[in-house]
Amino acid sequence: MLIKTTFTALLLLLIAMPEAPQAAGHSYVNAQTTRKQQAKASRKVNRYACPMHPEVSSTRRGKCPKCGMSLRLVKDEPAAATAPVSAVPAGPLTAPDATRSISSSGIPDVEVYDQNGKRLKFRSDLIKGKTVAINFIFTTCTAICPSLTATFRRVQQELTAQKLPVELISISVDPTTDTPERLHEYAAKFKAGPGWTFVTGDKASIDSILRAMGTAVAVKTDHTPMILIGNDARGFWTRTYGLSSPSTLLKVLAEAASKK
Repeated sequence: MLIKTTFTALLLLLIAMPEAPQAAGHSYVNAQTTRKQQAKASRKVNRYACPMHPEVSSTRRGKCPKCGMSLRLVKDEPAAATAPVSAVPAGPLTAPDATRSISSSGIPDVEVYDQNGKRLKFRSDLIKGKTVAINFIFTTCTAICPSLTATFRRVQQELTAQKLPVELISISVDPTTDTPERLHEYAAKFKAGPGWTFVTGDKASIDSILRAMGTAVAVKTDHTPMILIGNDARGFWTRTYGLSSPSTLLKVLAEAASKK
């Protein structure tokens, strides 16, 4: 009787054993399927937009039908970092310095030219007593410069609409190539209005400005997407770093213009 009972128990055990791996296999497959579904659901779809016409966008690369510029990948924009800027003594061009504070008196009052060929004193004519936003570009740039300039265009439209007393300055980091004539064409391409000055000059003068603003680089393509914002009358200077949105810049500019 005992032998029969033991045999029956072993038989039942053998019958049940194949089912366990099968159940485990089903669990593994289900888990894999769930993970794939979750990954697919969370996969981000890239969006591309025109720097000049942000309303033109696509999920694929291509050209803007309005202006012919290449559509650029739109990234989630982090909050714009702000940091003080410093005057840097003359010396070899190195990496941008973003760590020290600045006084307007540290900005050289060197002779420069605007996009119309007008001779100007940089600090006296463009900075003194004004609230300004300054970016750094060169006309042959195909990377960040079109986006930076397109952002300034949209900012200028909003500044005009909101009647904010802010002037825009775009300084060429390639003054040898960027003559006033080239800057005039570049400004026209982005529909720059009054109150937006494109600056060039002899290399020594431009280099002294870049050093003073902590933005000097040895190679023009190494320049960063940095925007300096200052209220000379109030001694307030700051920067936004990165491809800030027009709305972000406008908030910083409104704050700068209201500094007392």
